[in-house]
Amino acid sequence: MSLLNAKDVAENLDGWTGGDDFITKVFKFDDFAEAFGFMTRIAIIADKMDHHPEWYNVYNRVDVTLTTHDAGGVTQKDVDLAEAMEKAAK
Repeated sequence: MSLLNAKDVAENLDGWTGGDDFITKVFKFDDFAEAFGFMTRIAIIADKMDHHPEWYNVYNRVDVTLTTHDAGGVTQKDVDLAEAMEKAAK
């Protein structure tokens, strides 16, 4: 599994920020139900991908951090999950 430069990856994803070995974004929704619905949709996708986000939810906000732990940084799996999140958030 090839490591990608997290900062370069984040530059190509709307609203994402790259760190040393992760990408992160805060998603905001109208209310808790929308935020939870987003998390539910992504949980199903992530489980099928066998790639799970680090995330935190309070009311209408979902803070997401993506990294591929067994690879030690950002991989295509993170890019694919970030793109699925973008689609699900619309």
